[in-house]
Amino acid sequence: MTARRHLLLAPLAAISLAGCGLNSIPTSEENVNAKWGQVQSEYQRRADLIPNLVATVKGYAKQENSTLVEVTQARARATQVQLNAGDLSDPAKVKAFNDAQGQLGGALSRLLVSVEAYPDLKSNQNFLTLQSQIEGTENSILVARKDYNEAVQAYNTRIRTFPDAIGAKIFYGAKPKQPFEAAAGSQAAPKVDFGNNS
Repeated sequence: MTARRHLLLAPLAAISLAGCGLNSIPTSEENVNAKWGQVQSEYQRRADLIPNLVATVKGYAKQENSTLVEVTQARARATQVQLNAGDLSDPAKVKAFNDAQGQLGGALSRLLVSVEAYPDLKSNQNFLTLQSQIEGTENSILVARKDYNEAVQAYNTRIRTFPDAIGAKIFYGAKPKQPFEAAAGSQAAPKVDFGNNS
């Protein structure tokens, strides 16, 4: 009778443990990590395009030297702030990474707006190709960040709701992941001034 009782309890125990997130928590966390890898890939692609863009603009827009320096410095800062999958639960590290990338995005936007004053540059095929690649990359960054935030939301919900919260707490010590937030002031349109206001 005891052996039969153990045979009946074994499937019940397995079902109970499966309902506690033993498999779903790591699967959900791996999804977050994969989405984070895509975000990193898109940011790296942008960082790789910037030196070519700066070199192309430099030949045409001598007056935009300070903007070019700003973009180069922002790129250097952004590539120095590293964030790996293990840091995604640390709000300060995620914020530092987000801020550095936001500063680079802002500097890059100012550069692209400033070249409007240079018709020769706007017709240069290398510049047009780079501009198109950067615009495409910026769109890819937005999509990757959205996908990452959705994965973070699903993971954070899973580790906080019953019954998965039991497995998340007891077996994994799971901590919530940090989503990306919009940079401060990103809701305002950038001011464009070519210095020709009367």
